[in-house]
Amino acid sequence: MDLTGIKDPVEAYETMTRVAQTADETGFDSVWLVDHFHTIPRPSQEVTFECWTSTAALARDTKRVRIGQMVTCNGYRNPAILAKMASTVDVLSHGRLNFGIGAGWYEHEYRAYGYEYPDAPERLRMLREAVQVIKNMWTQEEAVFEGKYYQVRGAINQPKGVQKPHIPLLIGGGGEKVTLKLVAQYGDACNVGGDITTIKHKFDVIKDHCANVERDYESIHRTTTTFCSLAETDAAALAQVPDFVKNQFGDRINNALIGSPATIRQRLAEYEEAGVQELILGFLDRTNTDALRHFAQEFIS
Repeated sequence: MDLTGIKDPVEAYETMTRVAQTADETGFDSVWLVDHFHTIPRPSQEVTFECWTSTAALARDTKRVRIGQMVTCNGYRNPAILAKMASTVDVLSHGRLNFGIGAGWYEHEYRAYGYEYPDAPERLRMLREAVQVIKNMWTQEEAVFEGKYYQVRGAINQPKGVQKPHIPLLIGGGGEKVTLKLVAQYGDACNVGGDITTIKHKFDVIKDHCANVERDYESIHRTTTTFCSLAETDAAALAQVPDFVKNQFGDRINNALIGSPATIRQRLAEYEEAGVQELILGFLDRTNTDALRHFAQEFIS
């Protein structure tokens, strides 16, 4: 619902790219797009741009900031062609792509666009195969993979991208038995959600999986996502939070970056102590570049 009320699609895109350019100019590390075909949490007629086309456009509209997806839905694109798309965008961005992927969850969207919607265990099995296909496409001269869901037989992917040894692969989700094990086996980064206690626990699970597969836990870049509302006082910041956010995400408000500069500094320290290395912020008015500049002045400059 980020572009709600902007009826002209050109104006909507220019609004979106201004936000990315502001982040680029003010010192933020990364900008992220969601991979949805229509609005969430409910379908509507509001503008929603396709994620990977927009990723490519923002790669050319910015100069420094990294660009990622939080996260690409594996079910929407064949992983071999998705790897090719990512390689192309990494070149367009001169090596600034973060590649985020997950199993997918939005049943209405799947069915609206004519995709089958497998149950969660099958979507995760598909994701397991997909991340292997993608890494093969990024590392093998002629990629080969024989799986139940995907087969690749001598696919050539040139150029493979700019970043070495390959584009960083972020696997999103917090499922402890499958998703976090996939992070340990194949991921360069993770994105887990929840309160501080939950985040610590999820990181401990990843650490255990890493030990089991003899992977260096510290080689995994650890991220989480939270809301941000900055004001002079905690009360004023909380008053800026829409009711639908409070109702839908009430359990996450207490750990969000909502409050005065002092409160937000304290919460940043709590995230850091929990092991978070990158915090992906959902500004409550995501088209308001003044909010980004305010945050940057307080915490980045």
